Amino acid sequence: MRKMLASLVSHVFSGVNQKPAMRGLLASLNFSNDTTCDIKKCDLYRLEEGPPTSTVLTREEALKYYRAMQVIRRMELKADQMYKQKFIRGFCHLCDGQEACSVGLEAGISPSDHIITSYRAHGLCYTRGLPVRSILAELTGRRGGCAKGKGGSMHMYAKNFYGGNGIVGAQVPLGAGVAFACKYLGNNEICLTVYGDGAANQGQVAEAYNLSALWKLPCVFICENNHYAMGTAIERAAANTDYHKRGNFIPGLRVNGMDILCVREATKFAAHYCRSGKGPILMELQTYRYHGHSMSDPGISYRTREEVQSMRSKSDPIMLLQERMINSNLSNVEELKEIDADVKKEIEEAAQFATTDPEPALEELAYHLYYHNPPFQVRGTNKWIKYKSIS
Repeated sequence: MRKMLASLVSHVFSGVNQKPAMRGLLASLNFSNDTTCDIKKCDLYRLEEGPPTSTVLTREEALKYYRAMQVIRRMELKADQMYKQKFIRGFCHLCDGQEACSVGLEAGISPSDHIITSYRAHGLCYTRGLPVRSILAELTGRRGGCAKGKGGSMHMYAKNFYGGNGIVGAQVPLGAGVAFACKYLGNNEICLTVYGDGAANQGQVAEAYNLSALWKLPCVFICENNHYAMGTAIERAAANTDYHKRGNFIPGLRVNGMDILCVREATKFAAHYCRSGKGPILMELQTYRYHGHSMSDPGISYRTREEVQSMRSKSDPIMLLQERMINSNLSNVEELKEIDADVKKEIEEAAQFATTDPEPALEELAYHLYYHNPPFQVRGTNKWIKYKSIS
């Protein structure tokens, strides 16, 4: 009996015979609960003090952030594959390389706060709570998509998330409008208004700055500076590349957008600033996308392959978090591999759904034009064909 018991114990605890899940479970008993991390100091504009230069990262937070960033990375790579297979048509703008921005912004605010962004929206869609399958299904134009298959890559929505906007810079004054609603309602909520370095040169951005400062709106203007806009280096397109200073009369922060903890702490600081009634604040996230501007852009006509590879090897946001977790004993390689395998399975199942779910019926073409309205007739491309609009 003792020999049988010893054999069973040896089998369970043997590194050779253990399943990965069991290894991770046993190893987790020795992990640290949290660690204090030093982070890069933000460049400040019209501010006497900024976000802290150190922060506490718990094991629970680290695992959550790591998984979320891996989901976004694999989801975008799967979207690339599905586009090349022609399951996804039209425009498709991917954000791999910028995962720390999406996850860090969400980590610094409340679910009741609001976010609006450009057409490069997949990562924020996920962090705002949309399942991967609803995102990929929207990309393929299926009923199970987050916009019923009628929005595509550039027009996605979730609770307190207002897209996905196709016109460059158009979301910035809209975000100021959402912030105006927050102040009008007195609900202590804020709006994160996200745009790229190319959109920063739009006139409507300056107009939104002006009204937000004049009315002290709780709006965090966030410039995701990936250095190339649609395909032109910022030095060739902007007379002033200090995007955190572009607000002129609005305080600003320049943040390391490749480090999720830098983004999280800066977002917390900016959110508190807005909630305190001081008005808007501007954040510049210095980040880098691995794909070109869109799927039609190979991304190497205006930058070298060596530059992209150097960023991947030295500043990848997932790699930086992974190293921090392992070096601080918040996790180990085996546990992170288990997460990777689980994420891969989730993405594959979502892709299967996105390619088999039916397309919306033609008679639903005009549905959901307005929110809470009585049904009415909408003329189609042929004046004799009419569609009924139903909320």
